[in-house]
Amino acid sequence: MSVPQLVVHRDKELMAQATAARLITRIVDAQASRGSASVVLTGGRNGNGLLAALSSAPARDAIDWSRLDLWWGDERFLPEGDPERNVTQAREALLDSVPLDPSRVHAMPASDGPYGSDVEAAAAAYATELVAAARPEDHASVPSFDVLMLGVGPDTHVASLFPELPGVRETERSVVAVRGAPKPPPLRISLTLPAIRAAHEVWLLAAGEDKAEAAEIALSGAGEIQAPAAGAYGRSRTLWLLDAAAASKLPRGLYPPASA
Repeated sequence: MSVPQLVVHRDKELMAQATAARLITRIVDAQASRGSASVVLTGGRNGNGLLAALSSAPARDAIDWSRLDLWWGDERFLPEGDPERNVTQAREALLDSVPLDPSRVHAMPASDGPYGSDVEAAAAAYATELVAAARPEDHASVPSFDVLMLGVGPDTHVASLFPELPGVRETERSVVAVRGAPKPPPLRISLTLPAIRAAHEVWLLAAGEDKAEAAEIALSGAGEIQAPAAGAYGRSRTLWLLDAAAASKLPRGLYPPASA
């Protein structure tokens, strides 16, 4: 378990731009040392803002997009191409404009895919795909992702792991079906905390006043069942990337005055 580090930016635009630059550097370093990189994307306004910033970043071409594996932390169980699906939004924000290898874009199954409306089967299939991608040195049923990004919800949820719901209590499976999510749509697929914790680095993104209380709760020692964001951490690094509004309820001693 890595101790959370905080970086607070002046506003959400600067946060998105700085995080995009940070991600480019991390991907390039991983590709230089290992030949490829593996990143888990997040949806929502912060995740999509980051992808848009990455799309317009001059340094984006430093990435060898053909040697990048992309995964998702969660997905809304809706038909392929639905505008509410995280992968649809990611394609619009970035993916359709860069030369990715389609076989390395690992979208979660859609509700009109090969598993139909069976969300449990769809979740199990994604878990199987993760197992197939894991290497012996990962020592886990999922790859050791270089960076796994998560948006933090106002209720402290991450991915589609909501406070007190069964998914956040899962200790063995890497992927679960989520029924009865408190925000629409109710059917979702999500990585679990054990899968999240397999990542080398976990980055939690929070911008806006509506995230201030969630950040305060998650960083104040709350339990992960009540505050899932508190249970999201990486093997070597856990990074909270916030704007000033989201950090407004945190003690200044938690982050350095020089934060951008």
